[in-house]
Amino acid sequence: MKKVIFFLCFTVCLLNASAQQPVVSNSNGAKIKFESEVIEYGVIQQDANGDREVKFTNVGKEPIMLTNVNSSCGCLTANWPKEPIAPGKSGVIKAHYDTKRVGKFEKTLTVMSNDVDRPSIVLKVKGEVLAPK
Repeated sequence: MKKVIFFLCFTVCLLNASAQQPVVSNSNGAKIKFESEVIEYGVIQQDANGDREVKFTNVGKEPIMLTNVNSSCGCLTANWPKEPIAPGKSGVIKAHYDTKRVGKFEKTLTVMSNDVDRPSIVLKVKGEVLAPK
């Protein structure tokens, strides 16, 4: 009886393993690569310049199109290129943090695009705003 149960379990595991499809990247589509997926403000003073940029490159074979960039809060906004970025070309996402708010912060920008492997990429935005002395 033990041999029958073992044989059935072995057969089910074998069938399950053979039914799984390997994940294959579509190397012919659009692909986005960021210089960094962290936008670091460092330690800045209250009311300092809250503008930062993050550069990206289309490393794919089709034009990349950013469809949206969502912020995790109202204190962080972003502007991004609305036109397609050709293969081999670069673009910039401009982030603005409201530096009137004092304290450490960690926010995110979620970049949505037609990237064949990563249609949604989360960029971390972090830093600290110091109160005036």
